[in-house]
Parts: sequence; C-alpha cells; structure tokens
Amino acid sequence: MEIVVDAGDTTRTYEVVASRAGRRVETAVRRGVVEVSEVTRTGAVVRTARFMANRVLALVEQPIPREESSDKAG
Repeated sequence: MEIVVDAGDTTRTYEVVASRAGRRVETAVRRGVVEVSEVTRTGAVVRTARFMANRVLALVEQPIPREESSDKAG
C-alpha cells in the first residue's frame, strides 16, 4: 500500500507491505488519523503507520500479481 502525504511544499510517499506470506495490510480511519497496519493471520499487528487524515492525498493499493502456472491448459 502506498500512502501519499502532503508535506507542505512537496509530497512524500510511504510504502507499507505485507513482508511475509500470510500477512495482510489493513487501513482504518479514526478520529482524523489514517492508520495502515501490517497484520498476521491471527490478527496480531506487526507494525503501524499513522498519518493525519487532512494531510493524506492518496492511498494506493497495489496487489501482487499471481504467477501463471506453465502447465495450465488454455
């Protein structure tokens, strides 16, 4: 997930990824704060990035492409 944030005179881009198999990235907006968290299968939060909601310009989710199997009949 890419987060684009207004940093005054420029923009900054941050990236939060699911670093291991079985993990996912969740997004929540609470009380003017955008939280992007990496979560395990059991729901335990590994790490969290927090941004002021009025500074966030874009949240871009980029799914990982699946590999095509070579033995798949077309």
